[in-house]
Amino acid sequence: MRINCIAVDDEPVALNLVRSYIEQTSFLNLKATYTNAIDALKAIHEQKDIQLIFLDIRMADLSGVELAKIIEQSERKKSLRIIFTTAYDQYALEGFKVDALDYLLKPFSFVDFTKSAGKAYDYFQLLNSSNTSGDIAPSRRRAERSYIYLKVDYQLVKISTEDILYIEGLKDYVKLFLKNQEKPLLTLTSLKNLEEKLSPAGFLRIHRSYIVSRDAVKSVTKNTVQIGETTIPVTEQFKDAFTEFLKEWQ
Repeated sequence: MRINCIAVDDEPVALNLVRSYIEQTSFLNLKATYTNAIDALKAIHEQKDIQLIFLDIRMADLSGVELAKIIEQSERKKSLRIIFTTAYDQYALEGFKVDALDYLLKPFSFVDFTKSAGKAYDYFQLLNSSNTSGDIAPSRRRAERSYIYLKVDYQLVKISTEDILYIEGLKDYVKLFLKNQEKPLLTLTSLKNLEEKLSPAGFLRIHRSYIVSRDAVKSVTKNTVQIGETTIPVTEQFKDAFTEFLKEWQ
């Protein structure tokens, strides 16, 4: 598999470095380079085979974040992904808010670059495998997936769904509580978005702020579930699904 990509940076030296790194990476195919986001946006509209953008954030006229927001609102948000390249680490949070695959802080090495490119490779490999399974119902595809990818500490992490005990939503963030791990993982996403990635056969939404692993539930009452030392409430909004779950305990 080769990934069609472009590079966008208004600094010639930085742009040439990214070009060099791309050309040294066997699974990347460089389509073009651009010194401003407006020309890149035009190319994106005209060339539907572009899959990946190495994108500087701080540019005149149209910033990298602004371009990313345009893509995020388009029909190509899943098939066209972004890796940000910038000298300003204060933009990291903005990068993840627009669902960037990764964030490279200048000056970055070829080793750093290949790690980010590898995340893109994993993403498109996963996307291709899901697309080729189009004859399988979405719920079945989710049930067969034994892992998910999430951004944790500025990197994409592969998490086995079997290790998830429960998930807590906190506004723009989500906490994942895992087996044999004292501290939860913190990721910038919504609980709804994460729920769509999980199998209904393995997970149950019982509260506006909680999703639980069905297998991790050790005891129940009419209004709560117990996972380890944690008691989680069940709210009225999710009572019907919880009632069906309770039938498995009878």
